[in-house]
Amino acid sequence: MTDSPGRAGTPGSSEERAARDETSPPAAPETLMTGGATPDSATPDAATPDAATPDAATPDAGRLGSAGGPGQDDPSDRRGDQVQDAAGPDEIGERLAESAGSRLRTREDGSLDVMSSIGGVRGLVEASLPAAAFLTVFVITEDLLISSIVAVLMGLIFTVARLAQRGPLVQSLSGLAVIVLCAVVAQQTGEARDFYLWGFVTNAAYIAGFALSVAVRWPFLGILFGFIRGEGVAWRQDHARRRRYALATWIVTGVLALRLAVQLPLYLADAVVALGTARLVMGLPLYALALWVGWMITRPTVVEDRRDGEAVS
Repeated sequence: MTDSPGRAGTPGSSEERAARDETSPPAAPETLMTGGATPDSATPDAATPDAATPDAATPDAGRLGSAGGPGQDDPSDRRGDQVQDAAGPDEIGERLAESAGSRLRTREDGSLDVMSSIGGVRGLVEASLPAAAFLTVFVITEDLLISSIVAVLMGLIFTVARLAQRGPLVQSLSGLAVIVLCAVVAQQTGEARDFYLWGFVTNAAYIAGFALSVAVRWPFLGILFGFIRGEGVAWRQDHARRRRYALATWIVTGVLALRLAVQLPLYLADAVVALGTARLVMGLPLYALALWVGWMITRPTVVEDRRDGEAVS
């Protein structure tokens, strides 16, 4: 009997098919579960083609052969990152300017608002009233302890009021700390004039700091006003502006030196009433006046504004 046309060309007998099945490898479990897979799925090409190639490796693969070996950073790259992270003098100056200028205020026309910069009438009262209370009570009672207690209580009231209104914590506590320190020093020495001793120390420190800033060509008022005016530290590249900022810094330094020149002889003469009066008159208002004068003499000129505009364009 001849084979039917439908079986022409097919493998022969069932024995041959059985032999072929025995020699074929068993199907993978995944193939049995999914009902069979295409032949390509078992070939190496079906794997993720980039897994074994260098292109799909991590970015550190491109550094093979560098000093650090495979998968390690090149030390030269790390040194470059450290150089970028290190803050340069200009960046340090900008940070100082931002910190120092955060309390200064300007008007809409760009001029310095002196009263707002010192905290307005409230700031002026808080800075002056504790010392004035100490002087007044001491003149009336001549009792150092009572005078010191009144001054501290006055400062405590102002501090609690600011904290209740969610004012800056450091600013609120720093004023009270200074009053307490002055009172403690006076109680330790038993001399009313020593209530003002800490003021001499801070004045001398400011004078030294301002003079040093001019000497190293980083005048303090340039750092301060440069931040407010949006100049940053670019003014250091302009010799004329740097000289004016140095002059403004010397003006403020002169005010501080004038305080010492007037008040130190009164301290040595134990003239408590005159010393306390001079401290009030030459305190915050005179310092604010010096800042205003420094602001005015360092205003950018029309020529400088035009030149800056051309540089930007």
